[in-house]
Amino acid sequence: MAAASRPPERADVTDLAATGVQPVPAAAGIGLRAPHLVRVRDERPRIAWLETHSENLFAAGGPFCEALDFIRRDYPLSLHGVGLSLGSADALDIAHLRRLREVVGRYQPALVSEHLCWGAVGGMHSNDLLPLPFTEEALNLVVSRIGQVQDALQREIQVENISTYLRFRDGDYTEWDFVAEAVHRSGCGLLCDVNNIYVNSINHGFDPRTYLRALPHAAVEEIHLAGFTRKDNLPVPLLIDSHSRRVDEKVWDLYAEAIALFGPVPTLIEWDQDIPALEVLLDEAARADEVLDAHRALAA
Repeated sequence: MAAASRPPERADVTDLAATGVQPVPAAAGIGLRAPHLVRVRDERPRIAWLETHSENLFAAGGPFCEALDFIRRDYPLSLHGVGLSLGSADALDIAHLRRLREVVGRYQPALVSEHLCWGAVGGMHSNDLLPLPFTEEALNLVVSRIGQVQDALQREIQVENISTYLRFRDGDYTEWDFVAEAVHRSGCGLLCDVNNIYVNSINHGFDPRTYLRALPHAAVEEIHLAGFTRKDNLPVPLLIDSHSRRVDEKVWDLYAEAIALFGPVPTLIEWDQDIPALEVLLDEAARADEVLDAHRALAA
């Protein structure tokens, strides 16, 4: 099936319920990481939903997979991939895609997402998510790849905007128009990483609100929030999307503006380095829920 023929409609909560999949609510969840696995499994803390990296489940065995078999019975689940390399000049890794399809079939997540980037070429994988040139050629490539993935999984995916530390001099689009057009042409959903937008706005010098306003609001199906690291004593400002601390106040402000634009959206607290106690993540999630509740109160 060609990507351009994909209908723009996406599965709604009713469709998910009909398949027995727990939909992800418009509330705050956390990334499920190994240090908290046992507590979440045994204590069942009050968390609206959980997200884990798809590739962590490719082995189909071991403590993490076994625990998740039980955890997913009580929590809606999202799978977030880091390795498909949608924008690589190489063809999609069919073995990787096959394992992803098997994992999706086993865990039946409500959401499946990947990054709008590239990270592999010639069988070599980068340790980072690398930026795309914002050209028509790159856009056509990623739209085709998104279509391939959606056809293979027989479901919609979400694509996430990434943080970047350099950009190509020439291009046909701004970053936000490139992201919006990729979503529009492929018929996929959008995972809007608000922290990445703020990080890029500082690193590349643009107004993050312009970015938010340009996105297709109805396509935003998930939001990510995380903490960044500020690099000092440099000739230019530089923020690193480190996922190693609490969400910055500027990002909280931008998140409130995003919710005002998009409405209540499932929101994830990401924390992948220097992982703190579970209570810290729950506290960050509670703050996101306060923003969501305040929007609902205004809209009532």
